[in-house]
Formats: sequence, C-alpha cells, structure tokens
Amino acid sequence: MRRRQNGLYIVEFALVAALFFVLLFGVIEFARALFVWNSLTEATRRGARLAVVCPLDHPSIANVTVFNAPGTDGASPIVAGLDSSNVVTDYLDQAGAPTANFNDIRYVRVSIVGFQHTLLIPALLPGLPAMTLNAPSFETTLPRESLGTVPDGAGSTQCP
Repeated sequence: MRRRQNGLYIVEFALVAALFFVLLFGVIEFARALFVWNSLTEATRRGARLAVVCPLDHPSIANVTVFNAPGTDGASPIVAGLDSSNVVTDYLDQAGAPTANFNDIRYVRVSIVGFQHTLLIPALLPGLPAMTLNAPSFETTLPRESLGTVPDGAGSTQCP
C-alpha cells in the first residue's frame, strides 16, 4: 500500500502551489493597479496646483504632472507608459465651459486621458498574450489663482 502512494505528496504540492502562486500574482497585480490608480490621481493634483499659478498652457504643467522635473519632458519615472502627451489642461469659465478669454477663466482642469496600464502577469507566464487595461480619465479642477500674472502689472511670472 505504501508503495502505491510514493510521489503523491509531489502531486499534492504541485496542485496547492499552482493555486497559491496564481493567488499571489493576482494580489501583486491588484496592488500594482491600485498604485497606478493613486499615482494618476496624485498626478492630476500636481498638475492642477501648478496650472493655477503658471501662464496659460506652459509646458512645465504637463511635465510636472507626469512626475518629471520642470525643465524636462518624456516618460514618467514613476508610472510606466505615462508621458506628457496624456495630459490635457482646460481653462474653464464660471459655468464650467472651456474658454480662451483670459478674463473669463475661473477654473483650471488638468486631466490624464488615454492611459493604458499594462499587466505584468502575462510577461511572467509564458504563452499568455500581453494585456492592457484602458484607464478612465483622471481629472482635478481648482479655482484659478494668478495664472502667471503679477498683480502690479509687471508682466508674467516665471513658471518652474
């Protein structure tokens, strides 16, 4: 009887280990997705805080939004696949409609649109196709502040 059960523990371990690793990788991937979600929310906050004090459509707004230094651009060092092309800055009037008239601007909205999150699990498991999730648009709206102008009429301020 004992001879017939030789190696049974290896089969049991293989079944339990497979389930364990699937759950482990699922938890890791879910945690990565939450990190990306929170990072995109924080990115729009950073961009909106800068946009309300910088001149209209200043290039630093998009760069700082994606966690880059003000003078640099390119891909985000924190969120893979995010770059300044995903950032949209809108200047809104009192009713919330986009406006181009400087004196009518009451709010600034910074959005991240068109971002796709690439899942890590397919890269770890051979044979699975690459999978991406289309993220919803993230946005933050703040009331305008100086928009880069100096109160004494001396021109505009330098935005970082």
